[in-house]
Amino acid sequence: MHEIIKAEHMTKDYGEGKGIFDFDFSVKKGEVFGIVGTNGSGKTTTLRHLCGFLTPDSGSCSIMGLDCLKDTKEIMKKVGYVPGEIDFPDVGSGTSFLKIQADFLGLKDKAYIGRLADLFKLDTDAPLKRMSKGMKQKTALVAAFMSHPEVLLLDEPSTGLDPLMRDTLIELILSEKRRGATVLMSSHIFKELDDTADRVLFIEDGHQKDIVSVDKLSEKMPSLYRIGFKSDEDYESFISRTKLKINHESKEHLHIDIAADSRQLGTLFNEMSLYDMRYMKFKPFTLERYYLEANEGGRKSA
Repeated sequence: MHEIIKAEHMTKDYGEGKGIFDFDFSVKKGEVFGIVGTNGSGKTTTLRHLCGFLTPDSGSCSIMGLDCLKDTKEIMKKVGYVPGEIDFPDVGSGTSFLKIQADFLGLKDKAYIGRLADLFKLDTDAPLKRMSKGMKQKTALVAAFMSHPEVLLLDEPSTGLDPLMRDTLIELILSEKRRGATVLMSSHIFKELDDTADRVLFIEDGHQKDIVSVDKLSEKMPSLYRIGFKSDEDYESFISRTKLKINHESKEHLHIDIAADSRQLGTLFNEMSLYDMRYMKFKPFTLERYYLEANEGGRKSA
């Protein structure tokens, strides 16, 4: 499959360990590629390089075979971009801003702009300076999606959106994916990536940690079961005797999380039969679970 986005040993060193170091990845045509990492890990820096806003100290990046630094103007006519920090020019209303963007892109049919505004319940006639954070985010999303671009670069695209609008965004991303668009998206909301991403790049402190295929990862990860006990005695006894891996314990709530693959289910049910249980719940695979386990089970992304 043809590679649309490519970073080759891309490095930007701000000093004192800040920046991105030797980033090397590619995104295939029609793929949704997610980036996850803690605050300051390099998500926004990566996207700004792809938009040609930053010059790498070494390495390079390209979109559709065009150099992101040398061919920025040509690239941005084919890319929909939502920045991590939205700062609109002083052009009056949202309608004025979207018209300027449409003219830059050579967009003659502007009907889709209205449909997107309706989809996000956005009043584009509102003055940009008076817009709430959520309204600004919606305006940026309309601007990014309105030309049906070949590539979408989305930096924390659901910032400021309520859960309903977040679901609307997910459906829109999936629609663009079906159309054949290539999407690179950073996010701290794992559900967005669970529902949309084909592969995810995990980064930490400016370094690549892992690139995982979501489908293959969900097949390899053992299933997780939450078991609630009726008594302290049963809770303590199960923990001391079980042969299975315990991922999480809660003495306060008398429950544990057990990781078990299909071959271990017989063992799990045999062990459970010896105790009085309040409940057992299946916990489906999520990228957040993988991320927390890969990062010593404790750190949350941001």
